[in-house]
Amino acid sequence: MNAPENQPGDGATGPAESLPAVAPQLRALRRRAALTLEGAARAAGLSAAHLSRLETGQRQPSLPMLLALARVYGTTVGELLGERVPDRDAVVRAADMEPTAAGGWTYWQAGVPGRGMQALRVHVPYGSQGDIVRVHPGEEWLHVLKGRLRLRLGDTTHRLGPGDSAHFDSLTPHLLAAEDDGGAELLFVHTLLQSPTATLCLGPTFGETS
Repeated sequence: MNAPENQPGDGATGPAESLPAVAPQLRALRRRAALTLEGAARAAGLSAAHLSRLETGQRQPSLPMLLALARVYGTTVGELLGERVPDRDAVVRAADMEPTAAGGWTYWQAGVPGRGMQALRVHVPYGSQGDIVRVHPGEEWLHVLKGRLRLRLGDTTHRLGPGDSAHFDSLTPHLLAAEDDGGAELLFVHTLLQSPTATLCLGPTFGETS
């Protein structure tokens, strides 16, 4: 009997009995993305043989594998697992946006929950968390509505005013701070799947394990 193939992040070797919907869903989403088995496996950092075993239920995917495949297929881990979200209204009314505080910031949900992207309207007060550097998976896009924002990406500092935008990989160490006493107002979109906004606002900080 051949030894199990060594794949990064693979902690299971048996059939995916506890996740019966995963195998056909993986295959269906790959085909929806018009990818061959070899092309999808290469993009996700897997071998074609290993992906084939995932699609036939002979192996159970680990979370890192699901995250990688979700990125390749342009979907969410929830959809890979066969979850179905009830139909939601595409419009979010201003009157329905309840302010929530997290780490001194105030944010309003500007999108519906459960999507691959999460949209927020954010108020960053002056001096709040101005020294916290964050590093985490995903992408972030922000647009300054009011005030001035200091954005540090790696070793480079940018100063943004109303109408300015930034789009960056969240694995780049980054810091956001308001430059004015009145703070800064932002539109903010991120791809932190299943991450509460408090985690987004409060960290993890640079040097911690994300």
